[in-house]
Amino acid sequence: MSIFEALMMLGFGIAWPFNIYRSVKTKTAAGKSFLFMITIELAYICGMIHKVLYSFDLVFWLYVLNFLMVLTDIILMIHNSRIDVFRKHRREILQKRAAAAHK
Repeated sequence: MSIFEALMMLGFGIAWPFNIYRSVKTKTAAGKSFLFMITIELAYICGMIHKVLYSFDLVFWLYVLNFLMVLTDIILMIHNSRIDVFRKHRREILQKRAAAAHK
């Protein structure tokens, strides 16, 4: 086991709960990138495959934990994107009503 790999995974692992918390609290997908999140997931999958095939150790479980946290954030991002669309449509309807009322 490489201590540096473990520290890297712990470092990333510390960041994801803050992202998840932010997604839950703000209820918006603004500032999130689906492509970026999928790229991170693919990187974690590659890391897990490497661990299984060549050097299985406890760091494997850090990859799994990080993968699950990013997956949680992706699910929240999709959910919050739908909320964002609803808010946009609602705002447009209210603006049209306000414009019609001023005529």
